[in-house]
Amino acid sequence: MQSAEITRVSERHWHALDDDQVVGRGEVWRRPDGRSFLSIDAWHGTVFDRLAGAMLPTLPKPLYTVVDEDDLDLLSQWERLGFGPRRREWELVVPTGDFASAAEVTIGPAEAGPLWELDSSIRAEIDATVGWHNMPAEVFGAHDPSRYTVAAVGDRCVGLVRVAPIPRRPRIGLIAVLSAHRRRGIGRALLAAVLGAAHRAGAPFAGAEVNQANTAALALFESFGARRESSNLELVLR
Repeated sequence: MQSAEITRVSERHWHALDDDQVVGRGEVWRRPDGRSFLSIDAWHGTVFDRLAGAMLPTLPKPLYTVVDEDDLDLLSQWERLGFGPRRREWELVVPTGDFASAAEVTIGPAEAGPLWELDSSIRAEIDATVGWHNMPAEVFGAHDPSRYTVAAVGDRCVGLVRVAPIPRRPRIGLIAVLSAHRRRGIGRALLAAVLGAAHRAGAPFAGAEVNQANTAALALFESFGARRESSNLELVLR
């Protein structure tokens, strides 16, 4: 595969061609938090290296990628390029069911106006502490209010949870509560609500990803019986 020709086919995409056959693909995309992530898909290590050699000099650093920690071959390929670990995320499997909650809070569907006001407040709090880039990745549809359930105290929304409606295993992408309302069981009430809804919809499990450093979130999910299925490493090249 040393003869593979690398072509940049668009601003974000590269192809490796051998005898006019695509033998590898590279992609870069910018997440909503402004960070640039890379993906390289190639059957042969030499093609991987050639794609990386074409991509990296053209892209401003820092650059990021995410690797399944058990994929040692892929991990070593990125490490050879100078990428190093930044954080670990646990992939969790959470059983659904009808769970009780004692929090004095109203749980319900989100409305766009109050939701985005709450979202802005939560982002500001997180940016002032651990940084929004340490939260679960935002994906297509993240700004669709139908994917959110909110918690309200009186007439004010104080917490939210985002769920991607993936068939058979809905994915919990984010759960957050305003700092002034934490330690009151609101996060637990939100999680109980979406796990109950998934159970009634026929899904026996939900998925979630949690930063290893977020011990409070891990403890919350594990209190519902979550188990750690795998882990991903976020790597960075500075």
